[in-house]
Amino acid sequence: LQNLSQIPFLKIALVFLFYFLGGYLLYGALFAAVGSAVESIQESQQFQFPITIPLLIGYLGLFMFIVRDPHGTVSYWLSIIPFTSPVAMVGRIAYDVPTSDLVLSMVLLVGGFIFTTWIAGRIYRVGILMTGTKVNYKVLAKWFMTKV
Repeated sequence: LQNLSQIPFLKIALVFLFYFLGGYLLYGALFAAVGSAVESIQESQQFQFPITIPLLIGYLGLFMFIVRDPHGTVSYWLSIIPFTSPVAMVGRIAYDVPTSDLVLSMVLLVGGFIFTTWIAGRIYRVGILMTGTKVNYKVLAKWFMTKV
């Protein structure tokens, strides 16, 4: 970029809105699944940290890899994986990302949202019926596999 007029502000704003909404819905579904499975804030803490790790990886990857090499392998994968793409692709879009990468990332984010919402729904259905049960990862996996 030689000057400020070459920055695609509209494209960046639209991509930001899409990834903000997509990331919000994706992580909202994950946190809703946790919220429906536990009864107290103390119980939920063991499940919240693993959900936030991909966000932290995306944020750190933005500064460690994407800013230095926006078209590198790590930058590519961070912007494609649905759990890190809401942060990584927004940082990468200013560097003229190929349209195929952008479309693939968007499709995977929407697919990831649909899949996590489906998982959250299954956990919610069983979690409501199992009120009072002590929850851990093994119990969550069993709830996911249970037919209701």
